[in-house]
Amino acid sequence: MSGNAFRLTTLGAMTSPKPKTVQTMKPETAAKKLGVLFSATPAEFQAGVVSRDELNELQSKPPAWLTDLRRNGPHPKQVVAAKLGVSVSGLIRGGITEPLTTAEIDALKAENPAWLERERTVQAETRKEALRLKQR
Repeated sequence: MSGNAFRLTTLGAMTSPKPKTVQTMKPETAAKKLGVLFSATPAEFQAGVVSRDELNELQSKPPAWLTDLRRNGPHPKQVVAAKLGVSVSGLIRGGITEPLTTAEIDALKAENPAWLERERTVQAETRKEALRLKQR
C-alpha cells in the first residue's frame, strides 16, 4: 500500500458521519437566554435540562407562563436595568439589588428619584462616548 493510499483510508475513517448529539443547557442558562428570572420559572422548567430545539420553541411560541413572566416579572437585573435605561452597576449604586416587577419598575420611573436620573445621564454619556470611539 503506498503512502497516499494509507492516508486516504485514514482520512476516510476520521471523517465518517457521527450521530448528531442533542445540545442541551442548564435551565438557569435557558432562563437567562429567555430574559426571565430563573427562580420565578415553573418547577418543571427548573428541574430539567433544555435542548436547543426546546429553547427555540420557547422563544418562537412562548407558553403562558413565559409570556406572563416577561410582561409582569419579577425581572432579572439585566432586564430591570434595560427597562430603566441604566447599567446593572447603576442599579446597584441606586440600591436596587433584588428583582423587580413591571409595576415596581413603572413606579420607579414615575417617581424618578435623583439616583435614577443621575444613572440615566451616566448611561447616555457612556453610550455617546462608545459611539464616538466606534466612529474613529
